[in-house]
Amino acid sequence: QVQLLESGGGLVQAGGSLRLSCVASGRIDSLNDMGWYRQAPGKGRELVAAISSGGTTSYADAVKGRFTISRDNDKNTVFLQMNSLKPEDTAVYYCNARISWANRRYQYWGQGTQVTVSS
Repeated sequence: QVQLLESGGGLVQAGGSLRLSCVASGRIDSLNDMGWYRQAPGKGRELVAAISSGGTTSYADAVKGRFTISRDNDKNTVFLQMNSLKPEDTAVYYCNARISWANRRYQYWGQGTQVTVSS
C-alpha cells in the first residue's frame, strides 16, 4: 500500500502564493510520473501540472507562468509552487502518483488539500 500525504493548502488573498507538498510512502520501487489535479465546486477534476521521473514538466494553460511543479526524488516528494493566485484557482488540490512495485504499476491519489483564494 502507498500513502500520499499532502500539505500546504490554505486561504490566501489574490496575488499571493502558496506551496503544496506531497510525500509518497509505502511500497515503492520507483516513483514515475507525478502530478497535481484540482477540483472546484460543481466542476470535474482537471490536471494542473505534471512532472515525469526525469523532470519533464507540463502545465494547464490556466496556470502557465504562475505555477511551478518540482520534485525531490530522494524524498519521494512533489511540490507545487503557486504564485499570483487568482480566485478562480480556488479548489481542492489532489496529488497523483504513478508507482512501480513488484513489476506492476499502480496509480494513487492523495486525500486533497483545500486552496481558497479571496478577491
